[in-house]
Amino acid sequence: MTRSTRQREREHEAETERDQDQEGVRVCPECNSDNLVKDADRGELICDDCGLVVEEENIDPGPEWRAFNHSERQEKSRVGAPTTQTMHDKGLTTTIDWKDKDAYGRSISSKKRSQMHRLRKWQERIRTKDAGERNLQFALSEIDRMASALGVPRAVREVASVIYRRALSDDLIRGRSIEGVATSALYAACRKEGIPRSLEEISDVSRVERKEIGRTYRYISQELGLEMEPVDPKKYVPRFCSELDLSEEVQTKANEIIDTTAEKGLLSGKSPTGYAAAAIYAASLLCNEKKTQREVADVAQVTEVTIRNRYQEQIEAMGIHS
Repeated sequence: MTRSTRQREREHEAETERDQDQEGVRVCPECNSDNLVKDADRGELICDDCGLVVEEENIDPGPEWRAFNHSERQEKSRVGAPTTQTMHDKGLTTTIDWKDKDAYGRSISSKKRSQMHRLRKWQERIRTKDAGERNLQFALSEIDRMASALGVPRAVREVASVIYRRALSDDLIRGRSIEGVATSALYAACRKEGIPRSLEEISDVSRVERKEIGRTYRYISQELGLEMEPVDPKKYVPRFCSELDLSEEVQTKANEIIDTTAEKGLLSGKSPTGYAAAAIYAASLLCNEKKTQREVADVAQVTEVTIRNRYQEQIEAMGIHS
């Protein structure tokens, strides 16, 4: 028995779709165009060239409600906050509010209030099941505290928390203080995210000495295989110039000095903060916005001797005579 034309067409279409799925590109079976448009309202996939409905009755994964601005979206949304690495339980446990009010905002009775107090107390106790979780909670709260004091963005806190969790799972904390590893993780995260903070700045907000932070940082970066590039001194320039109230012209000139002298190999083996501070000092003199070495040294947390030495090297490399 001969097959009908319609049956042959169906087999051809199925074959075409199979080939397309293998190639990973959807095309229209009618005109072979890849210009397909999704109609979210009707749940259809339509060819924009010939108008053929390629697919229909697609499942809409979005919410059943509509919102036209951010405030409406916030009011109608029924989901909780996203998971985060900055909390020991990733933010998945229940939090009982301290307001002592019901869902309508009315105050609850004294009997209910004492009951909620007991529930809240036990909820806090059972959030950490053992000493390991309590230590993790303490370490992550330390990272959050130091990050707030340094004014670094949320992304840096997330990266620092991930680095600390990796160190914990690889048993790198044994024999070291929790604060030391947490501080080192934050320092590594700052460098990884391109928002460098000097060891002096980190140790100012930490409860650990600078020497221990540096030693622990070198250890965990080596053990975890963190590929850290050398810090670019130019990343310190905008912050230092802002704290010194210097103009955009000085900032541009300082970056130019760093680029020119780094090409001549002066940056190798030098502290990036001291190098940036010397470039800013030189730029402020060239742009007639003079700042003293003491002022620049205080902002960069380096000594005046460091600035003088780097400044002499830089102006000699630039061919400028003071």
